[in-house]
Amino acid sequence: MSVFRTCTALVAAASLCACATITRGSKQKFAVTSEPSGADVKMTNGLSCTTPCKLKIDRKSDFVVNVTKAGFVPAEVRVQGKVKGGGVAAGLGNVLLGGVVGLGLDASTGANLNLTPNPVAVKLVAIAPPAPVAAPAPDSAAPVAPAAPTADAPATAAPAAPVPAAPSAPIAPAAPAASVAPAAPATSN
Repeated sequence: MSVFRTCTALVAAASLCACATITRGSKQKFAVTSEPSGADVKMTNGLSCTTPCKLKIDRKSDFVVNVTKAGFVPAEVRVQGKVKGGGVAAGLGNVLLGGVVGLGLDASTGANLNLTPNPVAVKLVAIAPPAPVAAPAPDSAAPVAPAAPTADAPATAAPAAPVPAAPSAPIAPAAPAASVAPAAPATSN
């Protein structure tokens, strides 16, 4: 009976090796949502979708999620596989039951990891419309001369437009010229 018990214990220990790989698997459900929905999602791991979406991704992944939608500022979120929750419990189970092989297998497949953050929830910010450009005043009081060239903005080859003269006071018409009468001939007495 002792051989039977030893064989049963070995089989039980071998079946518990890689506990997380068996119970959790190497892939995880991953979700991306956005407000507003209908945004394009592109990930650096090559996957893409439109929000809201759910994908199955390797737990042993580090990638960036880019969320874009016309009229909104793009958003970017970094996602990493981290040891957390069930992965820690499975790892402790491997250690307690002597499953060094299982611990190594879980670590190599990423089964002891969770994608963080998951789900990725993004609130997109609307791009503000450009401010209207003010039109110049119709009759400005004084004409503006062109700016002198600077080191940052050298003079251009095109000639500057002439600057109109400022209005002046009206000129009074000239007085009529005095007429000179012809001299009378001199008489002698």
